[in-house]
Amino acid sequence: MSNLNGSSNLISLADRDVRTVLSLTPCIVFFYVNGVMLYTLRKKAVFQEASRYILFSHMLWLDTLNLFMSVVLFVCAVSKIIIMKLVCLFLLVAATVLYQASILNLALMSLERYVAICFPLRHVDFTTYKKTRMAIGVVWMISWIKPLSEIIIYYAFDTTNTAVNLFCSKTTFYRLPIYRKLDISFTCIYFVSVSFVVIFTYVSIAIVAKSASCDKMSAKKANKTVLLHLIQLGLCAASLLVGVIQEAVYVYGDLLTSIYVMYTCFVVFQIFPRCLSPLIYGLRDQAFSNLFKYYFTFGLKRQNSCHIKTHVAAGH
Repeated sequence: MSNLNGSSNLISLADRDVRTVLSLTPCIVFFYVNGVMLYTLRKKAVFQEASRYILFSHMLWLDTLNLFMSVVLFVCAVSKIIIMKLVCLFLLVAATVLYQASILNLALMSLERYVAICFPLRHVDFTTYKKTRMAIGVVWMISWIKPLSEIIIYYAFDTTNTAVNLFCSKTTFYRLPIYRKLDISFTCIYFVSVSFVVIFTYVSIAIVAKSASCDKMSAKKANKTVLLHLIQLGLCAASLLVGVIQEAVYVYGDLLTSIYVMYTCFVVFQIFPRCLSPLIYGLRDQAFSNLFKYYFTFGLKRQNSCHIKTHVAAGH
């Protein structure tokens, strides 16, 4: 009997290790792709001055850091690392700030495309380097409201200071009912606001695209970009179900089931949405993609500098 138990434990450990490797491998690819993209954005002055590329760079940083925090929490969970509450609090606050900033950044990027198509003559005035940086600063300030509220509640009302075993997550850390009410309130406000902005920009660009004076090719491309933002927002909204699913499994299921569910949620809701960012801008933008492919293939694919300047000037 002991031999059978030992064999089953070895199989479960091997299965866990295989699942961990399979889950983390796409993350490594993702980090490499985003690293090359961020490096590419630093190689041309036009990429550092144009508002759309500044916002794109901001999105890449957010997605990369967001996934990094998810990987840290994921590894801590599957490795059964005991994390003190102060460390867990820091990880959860950082993850929350990055997640909300990435959602708000989608609205900011949609608004930039809206101004570029609907107000092309004033686009340069509205999207200066300084104003773009200020808008990013506002996004970060708004993103800190919910985590700061949770920190205040934690130190004012939550008196438990024991270690968090196995899972460092919202379901195991924020146990008071007020946390859930706060989470629901801010989630509704953020997603309703960002959804309104993205849908409004999509409809506005579609209306302008029908006019004779509009650059139909640019408008059509901008509308597809905003539509992809809407899809990405939907995936971010779907990721909110992760907490609900994990809480239900954590309460009613066993440890093995919880780990299997966590693997699935990690791949579907954390890795896949983050892979959309390179697709939306990196590969669809001809001005950027040529230079990106050059660095991605270690210089094997030649890039055309004149082609890049032409497309950036045209706003494609």
